[in-house]
Amino acid sequence: MTTTSTLRDGILFVTLAGDLVGPPDTAALVQIANEHLGADVMQCAIDLSEIRYINSTGIGVLVSLLTKFRTRGGEMVLINPADHPRKLLALTKLNNIFAVAPTEAAARQQLLTAASS
Repeated sequence: MTTTSTLRDGILFVTLAGDLVGPPDTAALVQIANEHLGADVMQCAIDLSEIRYINSTGIGVLVSLLTKFRTRGGEMVLINPADHPRKLLALTKLNNIFAVAPTEAAARQQLLTAASS
């Protein structure tokens, strides 16, 4: 899996590609979030459009990150989950827990709106 991250407008944008199935990929994702999560970064958007496959470990890491951001008063949005992640989120009913946006711009708007509420 490849992971890239950028910080714009106080929002951590993470783009994932490949399979999100366990270490070391999940550890890298958690490390990126931990490095940025703090007083300056309370919002995160994770692009899942290029994730081919995700298993329970990958889902667990996404839930863990959502909890970290929300515990600190922030929010996390998933961007355009590919077919397999979208189906797994629906199957596990986590699509009712995660905010999902169709594009990066829509995710940015959701997060900025949540931050101002």
